[in-house]
Amino acid sequence: MSSSLTAKSEQIGRTRSAVRPASSNLIVRRLTNAHRSEVLSFFETRPLHTVFMRGFIRDNGLESTQNRGFFYGCRNASGQLQGVALIGHATLFETRNEAALEAFGNEARQHLNIHMIMGEQHAVGIFWKSLASTREQPRRTCTELLFEQSLSRSGDLDRITGLRRATLEDIRLVMPVQAQMARAESGVDPIEIDPAGFEDRYARRIQRGRVWVCVEDGTLRFKADILSETPDVIYLEGIYVRPDLRGNGFGLSCLAQVSRSLSQTTKSVCLFVNERAKDTQEFYKRAGFRLCSTYWTFFLKSSS
Repeated sequence: MSSSLTAKSEQIGRTRSAVRPASSNLIVRRLTNAHRSEVLSFFETRPLHTVFMRGFIRDNGLESTQNRGFFYGCRNASGQLQGVALIGHATLFETRNEAALEAFGNEARQHLNIHMIMGEQHAVGIFWKSLASTREQPRRTCTELLFEQSLSRSGDLDRITGLRRATLEDIRLVMPVQAQMARAESGVDPIEIDPAGFEDRYARRIQRGRVWVCVEDGTLRFKADILSETPDVIYLEGIYVRPDLRGNGFGLSCLAQVSRSLSQTTKSVCLFVNERAKDTQEFYKRAGFRLCSTYWTFFLKSSS
């Protein structure tokens, strides 16, 4: 077991003594599209931390193969929602109490296709405690720092020649870079595991106007992807600056131009940075991002 995983296991162990057993009055059931309004209302109190699930629901609804999993609701004896979870390839959750986290962990024991678990540090520890008895130790763990930048619609746009939304003609340039970044974080190359599925998902992202690129003479200079988009928050991932263009302000200018464009439709943008990537953290701080929370990501199955 790696030293980082050992440390996380020790922290989870300390959490166990503080967690009470899940209430027998809590019921976990699959959600349907009929619950859309109720679920989105449940998420309203924490728009930053629910941006992923809200984005999936806005894009696909609560029932869609594109979610690569199923949405579940946890209710108390009065029928009130205590938590919502997406359990599947990417497993995410938002709850009002620890008992609901435990209930979702118990439900997740029935799902064999979980690739990743992500959430705030304390919540992942409780969820994993309920799930761990039926799983091997995660093959990789990461501590991620959630950064947010509040957006303003005022001021002039920074103009970078050639910065635009990607088209399908760009897919052969951007898809390998995105796959390489995914491999660096998760240890799995999606092009190797599921080339057709990965290309289909990435093409859909491009067609939705969610990939920004700057291309010059057939080479990729900059890219940024929108994974999840809501009226409150947009989550960015896969931000790339060509190595020879780093450190001279080019990446900052590109990111500023993307952010200013997105300010027309949302209030803030957010992203994750690995806790070990000190230089990257400084880059985003210079871009106006502030640290909001610490997350854990556990990678389980070696799937796409």
